[in-house]
Amino acid sequence: MTPLIFDLDGTLIDSAPDICAAVAQMLDSQGLPPLDLGTVTGFIGNGLPNLVARVIDHLGLSMGDHAALTAQMMRRYTDEPATLTKPYDHVIATLTQLQMAGHPMAICTNKALAPTHAALNALNLSQFFSVVIGGDSLAVNKPDAAPCLAAMAALNTQTALFIGDSEVDAACADAAGVPFVLFTKGYRKTEIPSALARFSDYADLPALLKTLHQTAP
Repeated sequence: MTPLIFDLDGTLIDSAPDICAAVAQMLDSQGLPPLDLGTVTGFIGNGLPNLVARVIDHLGLSMGDHAALTAQMMRRYTDEPATLTKPYDHVIATLTQLQMAGHPMAICTNKALAPTHAALNALNLSQFFSVVIGGDSLAVNKPDAAPCLAAMAALNTQTALFIGDSEVDAACADAAGVPFVLFTKGYRKTEIPSALARFSDYADLPALLKTLHQTAP
């Protein structure tokens, strides 16, 4: 069965409400009002340090506070990984089906490893993934090919499908030379015409994978 590499935020889980709450807590510590969910969601995709940098730039704050604010966000997000975060509809049932069918599965995310494991454990998702590559697992992260290639190496495969929701995921898959399947309900900001296929409901994913397997050259 084809190995599957999944992004996490915006792909398997809708974590934007928790990220927004963590940003609000961070800003409150600075005596500032919260940002709205849409604004914070637009900052998601390149890891927590980049998200904090975008908040700082958006509000005209000092980049000298970046390290302290990032550490504060990391503590909150690791200690409370799934207060508002939930898997997308049918994720658990579909991952169970894919696992039973024999698909090796990995996580490849720009979220740091500690909060990634905290979220996976809190949402009962850890059982599906033998490999987890986080944003701080390597010296580089997505869209560089290295995280995807590391996940493939750990799965002992030279082929895989990358399933994600964003331009960052698509660019990573392209750099690694693997096909990209788009989950359309995530956090992408533009269209992704390079996607091999797309889906909006996890209940449809097993049949889609079967079709892709049957039509592969």
